[in-house]
Amino acid sequence: MSLWKKLLWFAVAALGTWAVAMLALSRGEHISALWIVTAGFCALSISYRFYSKWLATKVLMLNEQRATPALLQDDNKDYVPTNGWMVFGHHFAAIAGPGPLVGPVLAAQFGFLPGTLWILIGATLGGGVHDMIVLFASIRRGGKTLGQMVREEIGRGVGLLALVSVLAIMIILLAVLALVVVQALAESPWGVFTIATTIPIALVMGIGLRTGKVSVTAVTIFGLLGLAFGVWGGQFLAHFSAIESWFRHDQKWLAWAIMIYGLAASILPVWMLLTPRDYLSTFLKLGTVAMLAAAVMLINPTLHMPAITKFIDGSGLVFAGPVFPFVCITIACGAVSGFHSLIASGTTPKMITRESRIRSIGYGAMVTEMMVALMAMIAACVLQPGEYFAINTKGAPTEVVAKISAAGFPVTEAEMQKLATNLGESTMFNRAGGAPTFAVGMANMFARVSTKPTALALWYHFAIMFEALFILTTIDAGTRVGRFLLQDFLGNLWRPLGNTRSWTANFFSSVLLVAAWGWFLYEGVIDPLGGINSLWPLFGLANQLLSVVALCLGTTLLIKMRKSKYLFVTVIPLCFMCAVTFSAGYLKVFSPDPRLGFLSGAQSLLSQAAAVTDPVKAANLARQATIWRFDAFVAVFFLVLVLMIVLGSAKQWWQLLRGTKRVVLHESEFVPITAAQLAQF
Repeated sequence: MSLWKKLLWFAVAALGTWAVAMLALSRGEHISALWIVTAGFCALSISYRFYSKWLATKVLMLNEQRATPALLQDDNKDYVPTNGWMVFGHHFAAIAGPGPLVGPVLAAQFGFLPGTLWILIGATLGGGVHDMIVLFASIRRGGKTLGQMVREEIGRGVGLLALVSVLAIMIILLAVLALVVVQALAESPWGVFTIATTIPIALVMGIGLRTGKVSVTAVTIFGLLGLAFGVWGGQFLAHFSAIESWFRHDQKWLAWAIMIYGLAASILPVWMLLTPRDYLSTFLKLGTVAMLAAAVMLINPTLHMPAITKFIDGSGLVFAGPVFPFVCITIACGAVSGFHSLIASGTTPKMITRESRIRSIGYGAMVTEMMVALMAMIAACVLQPGEYFAINTKGAPTEVVAKISAAGFPVTEAEMQKLATNLGESTMFNRAGGAPTFAVGMANMFARVSTKPTALALWYHFAIMFEALFILTTIDAGTRVGRFLLQDFLGNLWRPLGNTRSWTANFFSSVLLVAAWGWFLYEGVIDPLGGINSLWPLFGLANQLLSVVALCLGTTLLIKMRKSKYLFVTVIPLCFMCAVTFSAGYLKVFSPDPRLGFLSGAQSLLSQAAAVTDPVKAANLARQATIWRFDAFVAVFFLVLVLMIVLGSAKQWWQLLRGTKRVVLHESEFVPITAAQLAQF
């Protein structure tokens, strides 16, 4: 490296350090959101340029001459050699679900500093390593899933535990994601129109590319024009009531539509719908995030949320729980996400054509998602704290205003009504969940660039649609990956069901999986009090538990590859995530605070049910208590399974390091990539 490049990277490091220092040392004074953007860009640049390159060349030793599963097992369905940019688009769209949008918004109740620090550190030192090493492992093993690799590398018993836990967690994750989309799109013709438009556009793109007669550039231009029409044209549906009625649907209709779409995405060849649609969605995702970054630079908004609030002790108004471990659990996908390991060992390794792209896709997509999470944090923290808490706190408006003002964040009902009117909504009270808050913050920044009086409402509804599209691309890829996992499990019972080349086996497994998460989704739609809504607290915990399983696999592989001197790259994140997940799990189950603990919360609900005279209300409270007890059982089930996986893995590490167990590395045989393949891809 030349002297000038060294000076340049030193300047980038110094600027990033200065930005973090400005954020960390601020107490009481107003801080510009530009410091968060600056810290993020510097962390992204340095970590990708140096750390990911070191991982690729020294730790994993990626081999450009080694043929990948996409080239060796091309079956025109799941294993399909795909353009590198389209694979990146698919992978980023699949991993970037609600976590980087909703998680940081909810975590903003602790202040902007804890969440920002965890996003920066977690994504660069934990999430990027986690995603990259699982993607590498799957490619070296013929595109095998996480459960298969754990069974082969760690042990059959541990592998079976991993497969069961991953399948159970996957069903809950997909159901919760689908419910978020349904709630965002219900009675929203614009959002439904945009998402419906992307499906035929993706089919045309996929077929055009598959013919070999249309270039990626031409297909991309066509897709972008179609996407622009879908985003822009949806706002005019209000002028055509007959057409608008085609796209205005309730939650039940949308639930069935999403189930049918998930089934199609799981069964159809990956090149036909899944890959082009995710690739197309990535442009909207990255384009919107880039616009947010540009808006921050242009208007230089102030972070009104304090760096650290008094709610770090666990007394939060948005959700209960202390800053550690719940800032990590809440942010989830924005820093370290176990769901990423399912995509990295599911669809993505079956499409990559060169090992060198493991770095840009595995690590690069993760740090790109880090920037999305930082933008979400900014969107929440540029709001007035009183408005932020009023949107996310449950209760009657008068009670909410009194509670928030007493906590030191003054807000009035008149201010909230004015906000709702400007957004084109009837009220902004009781809009918890993070998604509406992100939309308000995003609309607030975009509207300041425009002089139109309706700009705030227009950008708010655009943001709601954007969030639904963001999450839906996780559901389609997740369903396909879930089908792979289910076939792994069913193949142990009857071998033909595990054959991914069989249309019959694929269809049967897809229907079974969609029926599983679809049942939870439909229960949540028809019974919001006692359905899947109650499983939302499990989302972050289950997601992070998956990362523990993946990091156990990564540590095992490094030992078997005789890379023990590099074990710290997986062991440090593994130890930290174990501390996060098991402490959070214990608190969620056994905390005496009824707002936090499942068991104490269930007991509190039963006490309330006994005190009310309305039999319908009492029955609903009793049913909610039953669901909370079920949540406690599920949490304990997950924690025990993952603890057994960690202990089983640690036992094998001890045996391997002492030399009392023979090292068997289940890598696929080396097959060199041909010159023609290298030139083509």
